Amino acid sequence: MRPWTRLRAAALPALALPLLLAVSTACGHHYGHPEQPASQLAFGVSMAQHGLWGEALFRFHQAERLDPNNPRIQNNLGVAYEAAGDYDRALDHYKQGLKLDPNSKELRTNYAHFVEFYQGFKSNEKAAAKPAEHKPPEKTPPPAGAPLGTPEPRTPQPPPPPPPV
Repeated sequence: MRPWTRLRAAALPALALPLLLAVSTACGHHYGHPEQPASQLAFGVSMAQHGLWGEALFRFHQAERLDPNNPRIQNNLGVAYEAAGDYDRALDHYKQGLKLDPNSKELRTNYAHFVEFYQGFKSNEKAAAKPAEHKPPEKTPPPAGAPLGTPEPRTPQPPPPPPPV
């Protein structure tokens, strides 16, 4: 057996144990009530904070299935779809959240930021769909600090604390 093969074989269990512990902790007692929307929401927020937007979307949809009239869940779905680049669905979920709670400061803020980005995105999309003119437009660099075409990621809202018992 070659030395590097022995080293790799010895390192595999050492690497697998921390991974197994991390996965079991993430799926463990913190999110042990999958039938509760708050548990799904908390798990989704955790996944989003780690950049796992596909898993976050799955968890937010599970929470939505359990509590479809929760504006916080709609907001988090909007944030997740925005991060995933599905802007039409993000817009739908932000609007749905605002219908459910028009006074939510977080929802109004996220919606306002999103609409500002989305309008520019749609304008650029329409401009790209037009046939090219004879003379190509001059390219000018964006001003310092200007967005580069993708929205700033926003942090999903964690679920509210459970009511005292």
